[in-house]
Amino acid sequence: MVRALDNGAEGGVWYTLWDKFTTPQALSNAFAKVKANRGAAGVDHMSIQDFERDKDKHLEQLHQSLRSGTYRPAAIRRRYIPKAGSKELRPLGIPTVRDRVVQAALLAAMEPIFERNFSETSFGFRPGRNAHQAIERVEHLLNAGYKWVVDVDLKAYFDTVSHPRLMSLVRQRIADGRVLGLIETFLKQPVDEDGQRWTPIVGTPQGAVMSPVLANVYLNPLDHHMAKQGYEMTRYADDFVIQCKTEADARRALGEVSRWCDDVALTVHPTKTRVVRVSAQDGFDFLGYHFRERGSDPTQTMLWPREKSRKNFRATLKPLTKRTNGSSLTTIVSKVNPILRGFHAYFKKSVRASLERLDKWIRARLRTILRRRSGRRGRSGGQDHKQWPNSYFATLGLFSLAKTPVQLVLPLRG
Repeated sequence: MVRALDNGAEGGVWYTLWDKFTTPQALSNAFAKVKANRGAAGVDHMSIQDFERDKDKHLEQLHQSLRSGTYRPAAIRRRYIPKAGSKELRPLGIPTVRDRVVQAALLAAMEPIFERNFSETSFGFRPGRNAHQAIERVEHLLNAGYKWVVDVDLKAYFDTVSHPRLMSLVRQRIADGRVLGLIETFLKQPVDEDGQRWTPIVGTPQGAVMSPVLANVYLNPLDHHMAKQGYEMTRYADDFVIQCKTEADARRALGEVSRWCDDVALTVHPTKTRVVRVSAQDGFDFLGYHFRERGSDPTQTMLWPREKSRKNFRATLKPLTKRTNGSSLTTIVSKVNPILRGFHAYFKKSVRASLERLDKWIRARLRTILRRRSGRRGRSGGQDHKQWPNSYFATLGLFSLAKTPVQLVLPLRG
């Protein structure tokens, strides 16, 4: 017999969820999250600051429109941003602040419902979980002998999610018709791009507050399917690897995931997906890191920032360290340091030598600035190292990637 719960659920299915996220307090909490995440204005040109000036009025209007059933989301403004370490551009959808508030409130109500059934081997965009935990799990499995890796790339994942299948998965946990209708409305929000407006029939809008949890809902069955088949899969959003002990198992795993994706209208990229045996000579990239076997000890793994991560690092710092920069070196260092600290916070598990090379590169950039100011042309050379040794930059407070003590990442989950 199904036991009715006071919180609006029966047998794990929520029949009355609308009132949980449309209260004035829920909307106020949602705006606080939207404000913390910042972001640009949508098609109505209302910024977060504009919304906040009349916050009480805007929140009350949202509350009343949701209560009366007259709320309708506006179109999404689409813009394109550079892909890290690539010349390609990535589409980004920007909902209005008003719509982001509603989505954030709905997300706060939905997330705990689906979290109960999400896999322990899924780490992306989930409370209490992060990329470092996924990286630690992959490293742990490599050290345990799971060195045949299926490096899977899903082609245009967020743009190819099937709306009917996604909604069927949502209905397994939510039966509130108003909530289901609102989610479908968000999926079908018109997109405003260069004066043209069109309505998507597939995909989840990148940039929307709810997209990450919906993306996890869509791939959660894959997590459980692969685990049931006995495969060790680690997933962060649409980025995942499968680790095996033999090549035969890895080939079978690739076939299994390819069949599953075909059934749900997803495409395994034919050229970017590969099977690799991790060794001291070959490895794979995952979540910004490159993984290799340690040559001196095959039972251990080495990690360092992948090529695209290093390229993006240099591209970010080059404008701040041009040889023509007229600011004082102290000022330049003060602008460079936050970027170095952020990079180190994520890549602190890297082998020391890889971080030392990046330290050397940034010091060379600074020496070139000093060289030009002393009336000499060209890049820094050997004599510059004597005139401005590494200790000189340390006295200026330049953050060192390699000499900063490594702090442990969060404990391994799953």
